[in-house]
Amino acid sequence: MYNTNDKTIISRRNTGLFYLQRRQDQIGGIKMVAKTLLLRQWTSCLDEEDWFPPLEKVLEDITLEQAIWKPSEGATNSIWEIVCHLLFYKKRFLMRILGDIANEPQAENNDATFQLPTVTWQNWEVTKQEYLYVHRELEKILAKPEYEELYKELPEEQSLVIELKSLVMHDAYHIGQIVFLSKMQGAWPKKRSF
Repeated sequence: MYNTNDKTIISRRNTGLFYLQRRQDQIGGIKMVAKTLLLRQWTSCLDEEDWFPPLEKVLEDITLEQAIWKPSEGATNSIWEIVCHLLFYKKRFLMRILGDIANEPQAENNDATFQLPTVTWQNWEVTKQEYLYVHRELEKILAKPEYEELYKELPEEQSLVIELKSLVMHDAYHIGQIVFLSKMQGAWPKKRSF
C-alpha cells in the first residue's frame, strides 16, 4: 500500500487500480471498494483463478474414490468431508441471511460438520452441486447494488461483509487442503494454466 497524491493504492491486479479516498465525504466510495474487493475474492474461491485455483476447477475431475481417500497416517479429512464442512457453514449462513433459521443445518460441534452422507457417486455429485448453488446464491446477495445491507448485523453473526470475508478466508484455507490431498493421490494435473 502506498500513497499517490491524495489517494492510496490498495491493489493493482488484472482489473486495474482501486483507490481509497482519504476524505470523509467519500465513505460511500470506500464501502463500494470494499464490496468490489470482497466480490472479487468470493469469485476467486469458486470459479475464477487468482493466486490459488478455484474450487469448482479443483473438484471437476475428482472421482468418488479420490473424494473419500484419506492418508493412512494422521487425522486428516477427505476431500468430500472438507466439501461437506464448507457447505455446512455456507448453507447455515445463507439460511440466516434469508431469515430461515428453522431450516439451517445443525451440528453438535465442528467435527460433525465433516460428516458424509451415504457414500455413493450420486451423493458426491449432489454435494458438489449443492455447494456450487449455495456459493452462487451468496454471491448474488453480495452483488446486489444495495451495498448498505452488507453492514447490517445478522442473528448470531457479525455484519454480512465481515462474515463473507471470513468465509472467503475459510474457503481459501480448505481449498489448499483439497489441492494437497489431490496431489498426494496423483490426481493433480502436472501442468496448469496458471
